[in-house]
Amino acid sequence: MNPKMPVLFVGHGSPMNAVENNEFTRGWEEIAKKIPKPKAILSISAHWYTAETRINNSEKPEMVYDMYGFPDELYRVVYPAPGAPELAEITRNRISRVVKVDNTWGIDHGTWSVLHRMYPTAEIPVYQLSIDMHAAAETHYKIGQELISLREQGVLILGSGNIVHNLSRVNWALDGGYPWADAFDDYIQQKILKVEHEAIIDYHLAGESSKLAFITPEHFYPLLYVLGASDRDRTITVFNDSRTLGSISMTSYLITETIPDR
Repeated sequence: MNPKMPVLFVGHGSPMNAVENNEFTRGWEEIAKKIPKPKAILSISAHWYTAETRINNSEKPEMVYDMYGFPDELYRVVYPAPGAPELAEITRNRISRVVKVDNTWGIDHGTWSVLHRMYPTAEIPVYQLSIDMHAAAETHYKIGQELISLREQGVLILGSGNIVHNLSRVNWALDGGYPWADAFDDYIQQKILKVEHEAIIDYHLAGESSKLAFITPEHFYPLLYVLGASDRDRTITVFNDSRTLGSISMTSYLITETIPDR
């Protein structure tokens, strides 16, 4: 029996984190040292938001530069990770709803900006599962539950988004978060630590802060996949616990059966 891999949710923030050395990127680098080396990585990125559930199964997935107006340095980042066709098919068969194979998309910046810092050699196979924009929050959580067995096959399930992500309220002069951003992030954190997942699926229970936390939920939904796949494991590591630019949360979670090595 292989050890059960943890699950990981990362607040990815700005694509510039792929090339900058800051507290967030150092947090990603440190967390990678605390978990077993994955056989493969299944990423659910906020930036593959589709009209149904899709998966890529390419042997050599394309790198997607799905961001605009950034410095040339960012577009020179290369992350040539191999794909995982066999695991993609296993994943597809685990999910009870229809999953369409789509290799017109590859590894987007929600994935490679993080993995470029966690696993810079790009030797671990990576594949992505899309987020169905029409599915209810409960559906995203259920898909995560259906993927629990992948953890026993050495697959790291990675959700990449931001728990608070309201670009219309970004304040470039503000280092921390608005009170409502702090409140929503704290609500989610307390429910994760108490393993009260139903209160996260129904995030409107957070009250007024939930109305401002995001305009559309694509950056929040990756968390639901991770929580579903967590199998309600109770060893939870919170890292990069902060808000930035007023309305973006970088708070991230590692959930595992055992205490991570330190």
